[in-house]
Amino acid sequence: MGIAHNADTKEASGWLQRMATFWLGSPLNMSPLPKIVLASASPARKLLLQNIGINPLIQISNVDEPAAELENGWTTPTEIAQGLAKLKAQDIANGLIGESIVIGCDSVMEFAGRPYGKPKDAAEAAQRLREMSGGSGFLHTGHSVALVTANDTRWAHALCTTEVFFHELNDAEIHSYIATGEPLKVAGSFTIDSLGGPFIKSINGDAANVVGLSVQTLRALFFELGIGWDKVLSQVTAK
Repeated sequence: MGIAHNADTKEASGWLQRMATFWLGSPLNMSPLPKIVLASASPARKLLLQNIGINPLIQISNVDEPAAELENGWTTPTEIAQGLAKLKAQDIANGLIGESIVIGCDSVMEFAGRPYGKPKDAAEAAQRLREMSGGSGFLHTGHSVALVTANDTRWAHALCTTEVFFHELNDAEIHSYIATGEPLKVAGSFTIDSLGGPFIKSINGDAANVVGLSVQTLRALFFELGIGWDKVLSQVTAK
C-alpha cells in the first residue's frame, strides 16, 4: 500500500506541475525565494522594491564608473546604462556565498544624443536644466539580475527607456531647485517622484523606470531566470 500511495502522490504532484505550467507559464516551484541583494545606494530603488514586496539587502558596489566607461569604450547612453548595471551586479555577485539574487541598475538621461548621469556640480546641473527646459529626452535604465547558486551564476539583462517631456523652467525655479541639493544626486539632474516632479509635463513609457527601475522589466528578468513572481508574492502573504 505504501508503494501505491507514493506512486499516486508523485502522479498528483506531476499533474499539479503541468497545470501550473499551463496556467502560469512557468513550473510551480515551492522552494523559498533566495535572499535578494540590491547593488545600489539609491533610496528610490529600495522603496520601489519594497512597494512590490521585496525587502532587499543593500550592498553598494565599488565600480569606478568613469573608469569603466573609458576602459570599455562606452559612449552612448544605452551602452553606459546597461554596461554599468551589469558591472555593479557582478561586483556584488562575485563576493556572495550561498543562493542569492542580485539586482544591479544604472540610469542615464539622454538629451540631444548626449548622456547625462549625475552632474558634477551645481553649475553643470543648472546648464542641463536650462537645456532640457521645454524639451524632451530619454531616461534609460539598465537592469541586470544575477541568480547566484552553489554551482554557477546565471544572468538576465534588459534596458528600459522612457521618454520624458519637460515644462518650461525659469531661472528662479532652476536656482531654487538646485539649492535643495536634489538635482546633484540623480541622473539627468531631476526626479519625477519628488521635488522635480512639477517640472515634468508628461512621459511616454514606464514611470517607475524614471524613478529608478522598471518593476515590469524586473519581473520579466526574474521569469527569464526561472523565478516566478508568485515566489515574491508568497513571501508577502506569509508575513
